Amino acid sequence: MKIGVIQASSQKEKNAMLMQCVQKAAEKNGRDDEVINFGVYADEETVCSYVETALSVSLLLCSQAVDFVVTGCSSGQGMMLACSSLPGVMCGFVETPQDAFLFGRINGGNAVSVPLGLNFGWLGEISLQSTLDRLFEGEFGCGYPPQDAQRKQRDAQLVKQLNALTKRGIAEVLPRLDPVFVSKALRPSVRDYILKEGKNREIIEMIQTLQK
Repeated sequence: MKIGVIQASSQKEKNAMLMQCVQKAAEKNGRDDEVINFGVYADEETVCSYVETALSVSLLLCSQAVDFVVTGCSSGQGMMLACSSLPGVMCGFVETPQDAFLFGRINGGNAVSVPLGLNFGWLGEISLQSTLDRLFEGEFGCGYPPQDAQRKQRDAQLVKQLNALTKRGIAEVLPRLDPVFVSKALRPSVRDYILKEGKNREIIEMIQTLQK
């Protein structure tokens, strides 16, 4: 699985820590995942809001350049709402290890948003690491508790079907958006990776056209 790490500029000083925690969580659980850091990097001058970053998340997932995204903003809530408003994204808000474990096992979405400012506090990285460890523990979407696994899997699949049916596709949405907004979402790290690793030709060609 390819896991993207990306967050808004408001917490860019925590980018390296977030990346490190995701890598450690994947390694601890014996996963053979590739983790890619898209910023916003601590030394990056470009300012990206949580809404612009959410569009980056949607583009990364819809282009099939990555399979899962770990993101966040100061509270984590705004990013979760913005991500889940966009095509191809089912984002959960995970503040605690319990949140993360249940989201991974029951909901099986493709993105999580973590709070990187609110209640983070001294040694907040320990709580963040524990949360991410539980997220990547076990199989996504396997259902929980075990005796209710099949029912939970059916419900999660229904949510995914509703999500796909009630949203416009990203190829339909992108041309309707403000070009400046789109260009901020297609920051170089995101754009270049999609063009290199994306599998959805329609989206790749649309991005190429937009960048001309």
